Amino acid sequence: MLATTSELPKIEETALLATATVQDNLTIEDFMANPPKNMEWVDGQLVEKNGVTVKHSKIQSRLSFTWANYMIFSKQGGEAYISPPCRTNRQVRRPDVAYLTPELVAQFGDVPTLPQSFPLIAEIISPTDIAEDVFLKAQEYLASSCQEVWLVFPESHLVFAVTQNQILGFRAGETVSTQQILAGFTIAVDELLA
Repeated sequence: MLATTSELPKIEETALLATATVQDNLTIEDFMANPPKNMEWVDGQLVEKNGVTVKHSKIQSRLSFTWANYMIFSKQGGEAYISPPCRTNRQVRRPDVAYLTPELVAQFGDVPTLPQSFPLIAEIISPTDIAEDVFLKAQEYLASSCQEVWLVFPESHLVFAVTQNQILGFRAGETVSTQQILAGFTIAVDELLA
């Protein structure tokens, strides 16, 4: 059956209402079992992950690629991911880039949402992000089994490597290295942010 032009707005409104109703009834367990694309579970609500630009995507892809290559050539194994869902102590987040050790790959296999933070995470900061929120998110990951978080600031040409015990800053002209996970990995800040 074809709809007339005057009927189209009613059809669109109905579809939007159905989507909102489904989202309102979604529990964190439902979210973890079938995580909606580009969404996080934050403070009991679905939040769309936004602020992704072409530059952001390029850095995300480059970091995932270099982590994956390094884990293969160094024979450390594991898996590198782009925007995978993981549960922290309170939320379900989607870090921009994440690395999972071979032991955790074997333990969790192919779950839809990792039930803890990834051991190594990178967040690429967009111009709309608030610095305080970014560092709070890093602390949230670290409180949930993560051992190292990289905060990548493309516009400032800065990378912070954050662990439980320290925050190291790297700027243009320097080389950033992993501190605890994926031992020995290094990349020039200029190469990462080029």
